[in-house]
This record gives sequence, structure tokens and C-alpha cells, in this order.
Amino acid sequence: MNLKGCSISELKKIFAEMEEPPYRAEQAFRRINKHLISNTDEFTEFSKSLRQTLSEEDALPRLLIRTSQTSSDGTEKCLFVPEDIKRARDEKFMESVWIPSGKRNTICVSSQYGCSLNCEFCATGRLKFGGNIPTWQILDQIYEFIRHRKGEKPSNIVFMGMGEPFFNYDSVLTAAHILNHPDGLNISAQKITISTAGMIEGIERFTREKEPFHLAISLNHPDSEKRSKMMAINRKNPLNKLLEVARRYTKSSNKEITFEYVMIPGYNMSEEDAKKLIKIVRSVNCKLNLIPLNTQLEGFRTPTDDEIVDFSEFLYNADIKFFNRGSPGKDINAACGMLALKNR
Repeated sequence: MNLKGCSISELKKIFAEMEEPPYRAEQAFRRINKHLISNTDEFTEFSKSLRQTLSEEDALPRLLIRTSQTSSDGTEKCLFVPEDIKRARDEKFMESVWIPSGKRNTICVSSQYGCSLNCEFCATGRLKFGGNIPTWQILDQIYEFIRHRKGEKPSNIVFMGMGEPFFNYDSVLTAAHILNHPDGLNISAQKITISTAGMIEGIERFTREKEPFHLAISLNHPDSEKRSKMMAINRKNPLNKLLEVARRYTKSSNKEITFEYVMIPGYNMSEEDAKKLIKIVRSVNCKLNLIPLNTQLEGFRTPTDDEIVDFSEFLYNADIKFFNRGSPGKDINAACGMLALKNR
């Protein structure tokens, strides 16, 4: 029995099977997701016998922080592993990152053990893919970070860590709704971002189900053929069709999306690339995040400051709205594209 990662309706079914009243579900949900209890003794509304039963059923499993590193800029990366690793069939590791920025604290969470996409510039794609992370472990990355940081809570959640969130759609969206719930951490839906490398089917479902969360798409190249070379997902989810579903999403939801663009010198930062990117950005209700390449894979290199300025000027002169996200946590391998379980 596992009460963590469950919606209230799922909890009601569990407690009904135990012949407990339905309101136990609301009580349990609040204790787990708002008060962040760590053991069944903290279910103070429950009878001693019910608490004992839940304890025997291991109803509140936990992730443990195996290693933690703090960057010179205040970014912190934690490597998580299930508490009962001895009974686990395979060791399952994941990394998450705490990113402070002024009054905003963002947690970047993982949705899969490794990643199956194998984008050429991303270190996570070099890992052995281990499957989807269950909802409770997605949430526990956040809850354990809060405990680790003595109760400090995030203002923003981004599903931009290890894995493709839309390949684990149900678990990711369930976690997002629990984080947004008033009896949970009550984080605004627009402060929760689901990022995809461009899975068209996932975006269509996200649109159809009218999800309230912010949507980000890793664009990374304005030319479909070249995008396929760096992002294999483009072969089955081609750029022209991806842009079509992005436009449908923005029109249906009346929301803008974010395009993430990893800048790679000699590959996607030419004047011609900028002109194609400008054309795309003007055709979609969006904002653009520029991210300097952080890895050195496949012969790619990080752009210099001058190269970033030159590329940014193309966009600025075209009156394109963009933001340079920088590389928080790069010195501890916590920046975009760098999560690779190096300290396990």
C-alpha cells in the first residue's frame, strides 16, 4: 500500500477497502502533500490501530538524498534514491536541482530514470534508460528538497530534469495537479511548467484536456533536417507538424508557450538560423528562452559571450521577445543538459 502520489479519489478507494470513511482521504492527502509528513505516526487524526496498519503496510515510502552539491551561484543539486534500496530490483537514481533567483526558487524535477531520446547535446541521453518515475517519486523529489532545506519552499516547479515528461504523461500530470491543489503546496498552475522535446501526441492531449500548466517546447533548431540530426524525436515529430500543434495549443488555451533554444556555435547560431528562428517565433504566441550549451558532446562547444551577444542582437533588432537563461549550477553539472548521475 502506498498513499503517496495518490489523488483524493484514489485515496478514497484505498480507505474504502479498509472500511474507513471517505473523509480519511482528504485528511491523508492534506497531511502528505501540505504538511509533508514522513511517517504514519503523524496521521494524528487517525486511530492508533489505523496508524499501525498503515505503518505495517509501508504506506509512506520515501526517497533519500544520497549526495548533495551546492554551486558557487547557490544552485543545489541532489541525487535521490528510494529509501528501501535493498528490496529494489534495480537501483533507481534521479537528480533534481534547486535554482534560486532573487525572490524566486525553482525546483527542476526529473520524470524518467535517464532518457530514451538521446539528443546529441544532452548528457542524460547517454545514461541507460530505466523507465518512468512513478508519481510519488516525482513529488518526493520536491518534498525531500523542502525537508533538506529546512522548510524552504519553491515558488516554481519545472519538469525539465531527466527524461521526456510526455513519455510519462499520466504520472507527470497527476503530480502537477497535486502540487497545484489547495490542500497540497498550492503552487499556481502558471508556476508549474511541463517541458517537452516535441512529442506531438502529448501536446495534443495536453491541449485537448485543457491542462492549466505552462507548456515549454525544446526547439533548438529552426531547420527541420538539422533538428533531426541533433534531436532524433524530430524524425517522428517533424518541426512543421510540431509548430502546427503549438499554434493550435496557443489558440485553444489563449496562452503563450515557451520555446527553449540551446545555442550551439557553428550549428544553430548563424544569421540564417536567426532569420528562420525569427520567422517561427513570429508565427506562434510564444516567448523564447536562450540557453548556452553546457556540455561538450559530439564535438560541440559552449558559445563565447561575444557569440551570444551577436546572436541575441539578431533577435533584438527584429523586436523578438527573448530571455537568456544562462547556466546556473554549471560548476556542479546541474545546468541544462548536464544531469548524468555522476556522483552516485
